[in-house]
Amino acid sequence: MGAQGRIVWVSGPAVRADGMSDAKMYETVTVGDAKLVGEVIRLTGDVAFIQVYESTSGLKPGEPVIGTGAPLSVFLGPGIIGQIYDGIQRPLRELSKISGSYIGRGITTTPVDMTKHYHFLPTVSIGDEVSGGSILGTVKETDLIEHSIMVPPDHKGGKITNIVSEGDYDLETEIATTEKDGQTTSLKMYHKWPVRKPRPILKRHDPTVPLITGQRVIDTFFPIAKGGTGSIPGAFGTGKTVTLHQIAKWADSQVVVYIGCGERGNEMTEVLVDFPKLKDPRTGKPLMDRTVLVANTSNMPVAAREASIYTGVTIAEYYRDMGYDVVLVADSTSRWAEALREMSGRLEEMPAEEGYPSYLASRLAEFYERAGRVRALGSPDRDGSVTIIGAVSPSGGDFTEPVTTHTMRFIKTFWALDAKLAYSRHYPSINWMNSYSGYLADISKWWGENISDDWLSLRGEAYAVLQREDTLKEIVRLLGPEALPDEEKIILEVARMIKIGLLQQNSFDEVDTYCSPEKQFKLLKLLVDFYNRGQQALKEGAALADIRAMPIVGSILKARMDIKDDQIAKLDQLDLDMLEQFKSITGVKIQN
Repeated sequence: MGAQGRIVWVSGPAVRADGMSDAKMYETVTVGDAKLVGEVIRLTGDVAFIQVYESTSGLKPGEPVIGTGAPLSVFLGPGIIGQIYDGIQRPLRELSKISGSYIGRGITTTPVDMTKHYHFLPTVSIGDEVSGGSILGTVKETDLIEHSIMVPPDHKGGKITNIVSEGDYDLETEIATTEKDGQTTSLKMYHKWPVRKPRPILKRHDPTVPLITGQRVIDTFFPIAKGGTGSIPGAFGTGKTVTLHQIAKWADSQVVVYIGCGERGNEMTEVLVDFPKLKDPRTGKPLMDRTVLVANTSNMPVAAREASIYTGVTIAEYYRDMGYDVVLVADSTSRWAEALREMSGRLEEMPAEEGYPSYLASRLAEFYERAGRVRALGSPDRDGSVTIIGAVSPSGGDFTEPVTTHTMRFIKTFWALDAKLAYSRHYPSINWMNSYSGYLADISKWWGENISDDWLSLRGEAYAVLQREDTLKEIVRLLGPEALPDEEKIILEVARMIKIGLLQQNSFDEVDTYCSPEKQFKLLKLLVDFYNRGQQALKEGAALADIRAMPIVGSILKARMDIKDDQIAKLDQLDLDMLEQFKSITGVKIQN
């Protein structure tokens, strides 16, 4: 038991209590007669400032504050996958059974069903040496996830003195004991870990493996690496949520952690209703069999919004330590920053830019630095990754506001959504002139070894066309397209084809919703070949009108929706057909 004090001041989710000289920073406390969950966020003498993760309505001075002696921690063990939690890992399904449609206050429940039995298959024997992170055995958590039962990372290690045989056990069963220096430690299928403390690792790998999302504008132009960091800022209505859903659904990761942080209740309801119905496209199993949802909507307690980010990333690190690739999607970090701003205002701290606290940048850095592709602790050797993608919702689409500008300092991939593209029905509405990726050089080797050595150069040629078109647009606005020579008119034509045939993608089309890396490369090569052959044809005297009238133009634009991933040979045939059509308008002067 920790410190015991009394409430002396209440302001929204912020509470001040005296008599708390024994309290520690970030200690979890119960507040008031209703035993609301709170966390100590500042200590001044024997006065503790507490942020309360539940509604404080009805709370009054004089009520008790009791410390638990432990920091805010999450439960880590079988049963997490498929759950829908609030910001402090309370299962919303269980809360609704207890309190009905509205979540009651002071309700305590376990994050998972502690009585459920799992079939445990031991992988160690009596006498084996184990240490923090070592795998004791496995259980089948869902049809898609084999859950490794690990020794807690802070365990001192020792010899196995007892291990249960293969069989069905509940979570409270002692499955193993270890002994070191005469001290015996009991191990169960679960342990707890403080949310604000990153889980330890052996070493961090370079980000050389791309996270394939199946979205062409991301994978081909602005890729993100496994263990990388990305941000997707955009104004209201630009398609952030649908883009994040596509990444969660199609990325080549084994586990998805989706944090709905401060979004509107009706938008989050759509996620909670739709996700359980979705099928994993690769296995046909329910997508929830590899997904954890953390929901803390804008009408839920604001302090829990701040905790939800840490809850989600700690769960992601746990599955990373098993050797899985995990994608963490946070929608949206702007709402999380607003929670920081509200708590800072309640505590009467000196505001910085636009009222945000001066520590906004350091908090964002702490969050994004927990991404990475790593070698996990313990034996056997295993590598896993946490890729963090945070949505940002800048007011009015202003990318110069503090959350966006600070986020850009700590991430390496920036997908800038553009309202003009969205309103013209170009989705994903990622602006190719404002976006960037810092992983191109790192992952080019993977593309070279697995797809083609030409990937990086072709990507560079296509992007150069888009950049040149952006420059020419200003001349076209002033003088009209007729002022341009044919060599530059064809740049506008090819840029239009790249936008329609490569950058646009229909998430609701059965074929176009996902594009394999092989198909992405072939489409890219088709468009670059068309550009180079078109330039060559113009030099040989062909008319631009004849190039535009070639039947192959329509075929290339429709290829993304007409040709399936298992029909990629048709793209090679399109390339041959294109060559023949260019030869026909130049009198066989075009070289392949």
